[in-house]
Amino acid sequence: MRVCRVTAALLVPLTAAALALTACSPGTVGGRSRVPATAAGAQEPPYDVRPLLQPAKKYFGVARAKAPHSMEPVDDYTRLVGKRPNLIRYYAAWGDGFDATGVRNAWNTGALTIVSWEPQKTSLTEIADGETDAYIKEYATAVRTLNIPVAISFADEMNGDWEKWGITETTPKEYVRAWRHIHDVFEDVGATHVIWAWSPNIIKPDTHDDLSRFYPGENYVDWVGLIGYFTDWDPHTFEGLFGATMAEVRRFSREPMLVLETGAMPGELRATHVRALFEGIAPARDIVGFAWFDYKAREDWRLTVEPEGLAEFRRLAADDLYGFDARKAR
Repeated sequence: MRVCRVTAALLVPLTAAALALTACSPGTVGGRSRVPATAAGAQEPPYDVRPLLQPAKKYFGVARAKAPHSMEPVDDYTRLVGKRPNLIRYYAAWGDGFDATGVRNAWNTGALTIVSWEPQKTSLTEIADGETDAYIKEYATAVRTLNIPVAISFADEMNGDWEKWGITETTPKEYVRAWRHIHDVFEDVGATHVIWAWSPNIIKPDTHDDLSRFYPGENYVDWVGLIGYFTDWDPHTFEGLFGATMAEVRRFSREPMLVLETGAMPGELRATHVRALFEGIAPARDIVGFAWFDYKAREDWRLTVEPEGLAEFRRLAADDLYGFDARKAR
C-alpha cells in the first residue's frame, strides 16, 4: 500500500559529523568481520551493534516530522503515549547530508535512528555503476566519524509500482546491485556499525510474489523491515496483514524482522487494529519491534485523531516488553 510521505530529511552538512565522537566497542555484525580501526584513520573501533540486532525486548518506534533533528516531536509523542520511543525513523533524499545531530540527539535519549534513504532523482543503475560514489563515501565517512549505531533502509517498498526505484522503473537485479554497492562502500570506509534493513511492502494474502528477486543476500542484510498498514478493507488481524509476507521472506532469509512502517486508519476499527499490532508482535521472537507512522498523509495516521485508538495504544505500550535503552542493549 502506498502512503504519500513528505521527505522529512534536513539538509545537514556532512562535515558536521566530524564534531561528534562517542565511546564504542569493537566486534562483528551478522557474522561479518569488522574493518580494523586503522582502515578508517585514528578513530575508536566501530561500535559493536550485535546486541542491537535481536535484543531481549522490542523496539518501540515512531516516525514524526522533524524528528530526530528536533526532539520536541519525540517528547510530545512520549507524553501522548506514556512511553519514550527507542527507535526514531526519518526520511532522507539521495543527496542529503547525514544528520549526525539527529542521530546523536536520539542516541542521547537511548534511541536508535533508522534512516529511510530514498533515491528519488538518481537511478539505481547510476548508483550501482559507481557514478555517485563520491557522495556515498562522504556520507559513509560521516557515519563512521560519528560512530553511533544507525540503521539504514535503502529504497524501501522496492517491490511496489509507486516508487521511481520500483518494478515499473527498474529491475530487481539493478536494485540488488545498487544495495550491494552502497553496502560495500560503507564497509570500505569502515562504517561497519550500520544495521542494514531491507524493507519490502507487504504482499497480498494468497499471492505468490517472489520477494527473493529483490533480496541482496544474508551478508548484506541485518533486518527485514515490513511495511504495511491496517485499513478498513484489509485483513483486521496481524497474521492476515503480515503473515503472507513473513512466510514468503522465510523462504530465503533468517534475519530478524522489524515492522518498519505501520499505522491504522482512523475510525471505529482503529482500537482493534492497534490491539492486533501489539498482540501480533509480542509473541513473535523473530520480530524485534515496530515503528508507528505518525503522519497525516493519504489518511491521517496520527494517534491524536482517534481517542479510543490512542487509549488502547497507550494501554498496550505500557507493557515492559516494549522499549529499552538502546545504549544498554544486551
